Amino acid sequence: MKALLRHISLALALLATATAARAQTDVESYRFDAGLSVGMSGYLGDANDNLLRHPGVALNAGMRYLFDSRWAAKAQLSMATLSGNTADMDNVLPDMAQYSFKSTVYDFTVSGEANFFAYGIGETYKRLRRWTPYLSLGIGFTLASTGGGNTFAALNIPMGVGIKYKVSRRFNLQAQFTMTKVFGDKIDSPELTDLYQIKSSFLKNTDWYSQFTVGFSYEFGPRCVTCNRID
Repeated sequence: MKALLRHISLALALLATATAARAQTDVESYRFDAGLSVGMSGYLGDANDNLLRHPGVALNAGMRYLFDSRWAAKAQLSMATLSGNTADMDNVLPDMAQYSFKSTVYDFTVSGEANFFAYGIGETYKRLRRWTPYLSLGIGFTLASTGGGNTFAALNIPMGVGIKYKVSRRFNLQAQFTMTKVFGDKIDSPELTDLYQIKSSFLKNTDWYSQFTVGFSYEFGPRCVTCNRID
């Protein structure tokens, strides 16, 4: 009888240990997130006044550090094709001049992201949600390759809004619209500089480009697997 009780106690102890380990896995969260996205690019500048006119292709690869369920820092590499033609615009340039261009821009940006809701799966006491809108703001560097082998570089400020959905504990889907302000007027072409002879400002005589992308990301780097830390 004592032997039977001993075996039952041992079995219960093993079951409790397995249950605790499973519960620990169920609330496991991660520190890093890496992903890819693809979509449409647009351009606003001297040769275009409508983002939906002359769309291009945008490709992104990025990695996040996840501070918690609401805040993240993201580093991203991007490529986008841009084009425009002043003949499609309502504005008339001095001397009735007309210009067109095609260019490719590459940028590296570092941004902060803020989720509207606590984002994640499990840990019900944190009121996590599987989806959330979010905002992003950052700073970066743009390198543009234009016609004739010309290359130009400038600082940029990317401003984004998006929505993300957690398909599983590690796998996420995202859609984002980003508007990037470039502190320069040559990412389209060296010819398209100060065409209206107006002094440059934040909104005038400097170029903007946009990206609307959809993509996925995968989380890794378990956070606090064996401790009892309270976030």
